[in-house]
Amino acid sequence: MTARAGRRPRGPLAGLLVALVLAGGCVVGGVDEGAPQQPGPERPRQSAAPGAERTRADGTTSVAEFKEDLAAAVDQAEVYWTAQFRESGRRFEPIRRVVAYQREGEVSCGGQALPRNNAVYCSAGDFIAYDVNWSVSAFRQVGDAFLYYLLGHEYAHGVQVRLGIRYDFTIQQELQADCMAGAYVGGSIRAQQLTLEEGDLEEFREGLLAVGDDPDQPWFAEGAHGTAEQRTDSFFRGYESGLSACNLG
Repeated sequence: MTARAGRRPRGPLAGLLVALVLAGGCVVGGVDEGAPQQPGPERPRQSAAPGAERTRADGTTSVAEFKEDLAAAVDQAEVYWTAQFRESGRRFEPIRRVVAYQREGEVSCGGQALPRNNAVYCSAGDFIAYDVNWSVSAFRQVGDAFLYYLLGHEYAHGVQVRLGIRYDFTIQQELQADCMAGAYVGGSIRAQQLTLEEGDLEEFREGLLAVGDDPDQPWFAEGAHGTAEQRTDSFFRGYESGLSACNLG
C-alpha cells in the first residue's frame, strides 16, 4: 500500500452531533487484549539488502520500511479525519502521539501497565501505543496493508472518544472501530491518498483472521472484540460503504 501526499479527502461525517469529550482511563481497545494468535506461519524469505528481508507481501520489509509505513498511516489518518470533521463543521484534534514499546510495563495508561503483543489507544493521555516487536513481526508476516488496519483501528478509538461514543459492551466499541478503520482505508483509496497494491485486500483479510476472538468467547465478555468473521465483515462494510455504515449517528 502506497501513500500519496498533497490531496485531502472529502466526505460527510453523518450524525456527529454529540459533544466533544475526552474520557478518562484506558480504552483497552487494541487489536487484541493480551497475546493474539500469530498471523499464520511465516513463509520462506530471501535477503534483499542488508537489514531487509523479502516476502510475498510487498518486497522489502526492513524496520526502516516499517517506520515509513507507520508514519504514512498516521499522516493519512490525520488527513482523513480532519476532512471528515471539517465536512461536519468541526475542528479535528489529531491524536497527540504514537508510542512504541518493547517490554511489558514500559508504557502505562492511566496507571495500568500495557502488556506485550498488543496495540492500544489510551484516552487518559490521548496516545496510541504498540509493541514494536509484535507489530514488526505482523508487518513482515502479513504485509504493510495490515499496518494501516492496525493504526486505523486504534485511531478510530481516539475518534470515538472525541465524539463521546461509549457502548455498554466492549465488542460494540471494537466492531465499530473496525468499521471506521475500513472507512478510513477505503475513503483514502477513493480520494487517491492511498494506492491499493496487488495482494493488499488479502493482507487485510489475513490480518483480521489472526486477531479474531475464539468463537466460544461470549459476545458480552469484557474485552471481547468479535470473531474473525465479525471483524472482517465490519472492516469491509466500512471499506466499501464509508462511515455511513458504522452507526456513528
